[in-house]
Amino acid sequence: MSIDEKTIIQRVRHPFRARHVQLLAREPVSPGFVRLTLGDPELHDFTSAGFDDHVKLILPQAGLEKPRLPALVDGRPHIEGPRPVMRDYTPLRFDPAGHTLRVDFALHGAGPAADWARNAPIGQWAGLAGPRGSMLLPDDLQWHWLLGDETAVPAIERRLAELPAGTRAVVRVQLTDQADRRAWRSAADLDLQWVDSLADAADALEIPAGPGFIWAAGENRAMALLRKQLLAKPGADPRRMRIASYWKRGEAGHHEELGAGG
Repeated sequence: MSIDEKTIIQRVRHPFRARHVQLLAREPVSPGFVRLTLGDPELHDFTSAGFDDHVKLILPQAGLEKPRLPALVDGRPHIEGPRPVMRDYTPLRFDPAGHTLRVDFALHGAGPAADWARNAPIGQWAGLAGPRGSMLLPDDLQWHWLLGDETAVPAIERRLAELPAGTRAVVRVQLTDQADRRAWRSAADLDLQWVDSLADAADALEIPAGPGFIWAAGENRAMALLRKQLLAKPGADPRRMRIASYWKRGEAGHHEELGAGG
């Protein structure tokens, strides 16, 4: 895909799939994160092509060992009976040989999904739906900005693992607890800062020359303001950025794209 096209983002759609998976392992990563390994042979055809893909974790409805899974009805996912707890997460690492998927949970206080991530017994069943689609970027981009709060950490970690040598990655992450810092490495030339204010950190950046891409994710209002801030910078191009709202203060299960490809 040429970087001279109107938009550099390529969208790929995936067939709808919902599966049952078991919790196989739990690994504390830092005070604010836990890493879960989910697995089952049903994952044999799992596909996640983009670093910021999201899958929907479905917790069992009350009284059920396994959750009821969604099926497409008139092109839309539908679940029979009471609506289960569902949350979006980034697929961090998939092992096709072992049919396992690693997912990092940012533990935002109390809540059914965070409580499940902390306390669900090994072997408990859950559901996994998606991803429905992926965002793909050209391989020949010269620079990448990756900005976000705790909820963006898994996508940023995955992206840094994928970037090739010869590219530059500017990463700014706003953390509530500095103990959640990670010792990231990348084949790309990495400029990483853990910051107290994402807005202040973005204000200090200048958009470089050459083809690149700006990606950011975090709380809804903060991301809306960040998008305006970034678009006001010299050289900004809305077709070369994606800003996503991964959560919204006071609202459960929120996920929204605030700008991509114009």
